[in-house]
Amino acid sequence: MDFIFVEGLRVQAWVGVYPREKAAAQTLELNLTFGVPDAAAERDDLADTIDYAEVVERIRKELATRHFNLIETLGEFVVKLLFDEFSAPWVKIRIAKIGVMKGVGRVGVFIQRGRDGRTFPGETP
Repeated sequence: MDFIFVEGLRVQAWVGVYPREKAAAQTLELNLTFGVPDAAAERDDLADTIDYAEVVERIRKELATRHFNLIETLGEFVVKLLFDEFSAPWVKIRIAKIGVMKGVGRVGVFIQRGRDGRTFPGETP
């Protein structure tokens, strides 16, 4: 399986349970890796792969209009989006809130999942 990665994607999102987090959107940093069909490399055609520009646009659009209490729920939403709308067979995502606590650079979540329930590509459930 081949993979596409998107690193350092900054988005504005509504996430959190504390009053300060509900008062304004926060900047999140996302790092994504997702599996793509082998056909993409074989045929050299954008139609055979997942267009990362479309992925970025969809994530930005969705996160700008929704509120999530937990960053874990936001992460699961993005994973499901990649599975359902882009047919990604495998997704790894790392999401971090930036500067939300004094003396802490980032707080976040890491999710790694295959469409078939596998944690790693090729691993049996």
